[in-house]
Amino acid sequence: MSDASTSKRALGFLPEEALPGALLVAAAIAAMIVVNSPMAGLYHAILDTSVTVGPTDGGIEMKFSYWIKNGLMAIFFFFVGLELKRELLEGQLSNPAAAILPIVSAAGGMAVPALIFLFFAAPAGFGHGWAIPAATDIAFALGVLSLLSNRVPPALKAFLLAVAVVDDLGAIVIVAFFYTKTLYVAYLAQAAVVLGVLIAMNRFKVRSIGLYVLSGVVLWVFMHQSGVSGTIAGVLVAACVPMRDRHDKSPLHEAEHDFRPWVLFGIMPVFAFANAGVDLAGADKYLTHPVTLGAALGLVLGKPIGIALSGFAAAKLMRAKLPGTFPQMVGVACVAGIGFTMSLFIGALAFKDPSLATPTRLGVYAGSVISAILGLLILARFLPSADKVVHSEEEDETAPFIKAQPVFEARDRAD
Repeated sequence: MSDASTSKRALGFLPEEALPGALLVAAAIAAMIVVNSPMAGLYHAILDTSVTVGPTDGGIEMKFSYWIKNGLMAIFFFFVGLELKRELLEGQLSNPAAAILPIVSAAGGMAVPALIFLFFAAPAGFGHGWAIPAATDIAFALGVLSLLSNRVPPALKAFLLAVAVVDDLGAIVIVAFFYTKTLYVAYLAQAAVVLGVLIAMNRFKVRSIGLYVLSGVVLWVFMHQSGVSGTIAGVLVAACVPMRDRHDKSPLHEAEHDFRPWVLFGIMPVFAFANAGVDLAGADKYLTHPVTLGAALGLVLGKPIGIALSGFAAAKLMRAKLPGTFPQMVGVACVAGIGFTMSLFIGALAFKDPSLATPTRLGVYAGSVISAILGLLILARFLPSADKVVHSEEEDETAPFIKAQPVFEARDRAD
């Protein structure tokens, strides 16, 4: 019996793909409980503890919370980078014709939420957080979609995955170019040398993931010291991991498979626990804060408007078939409004003022929860009932979308 079958049987009603999202919810709830309990002082004391890694005189010193945001999340972005490269080389995004629709949809799904955020927050001087509602949490979104089981056509599921992947790529670009303040050229030059070594390793098809990780640690140090978010180092290292080695095996697939449990069941819940706590005492005064409204409405309204309308327009212009009916597209676009981890991460980069943490988190919470509920309600109404579902690539006219498999399933099946 496979591991997947065992886990599904043990979990009963909960689909295996929903586990990462469920764990994120549990971590967020735990953070809320701790922050609003007598343990709040200990919680904040631990996160504010200064930790030095490296030599006493020349090491990197940061608060524990910053190590989570800049260190652990670099591993998360390494994993995201592996997903991006796989999708670009083998998945839906490898086919230019099939990739246009999710790319255009994702662009609309980032632009409209950003504009909504700016509408509410910019007049109050908080426009710097415009990218907060532009992000999608892949694990959470696919987990929510899995609650509808086989009622979701593979084309719609693959469309959501592709949109979320492009979304993550956009988030990476945003972090690199819009949330970097001061640059130190000397460290950037040293980072460039390490990147050159990684590129050479790729050219010679070096398959040892350990060597890439070790080089990535050095690259992270130089990137961090240069003023650029060290998380970008994770993406650059992932881009250098070869898809195929000299023996036609895939180091990239192996790395993605090996890092998946550590990222989905370790790093992301730890990040959520460290960043999702909101002190509810007096939080009601932040419900109408410009950042709260901008983040929440950007996710709830901006995502479905941007994704569905831009996707519909692109399909009309290309005379292409949508991966589902328009109401189903709206439902999936609502699910893409689950920003959570990525939105919290960008919010932490955008606002250093501790007083803005509560409105940011409230907005992300509200927007993500409402988006999930709306998406499920719309899809439950407009998807075919379970007994009428027939998923056949030969019968499905949207077959090009089926090529991309959800990150939780593809490699497990291959193994």
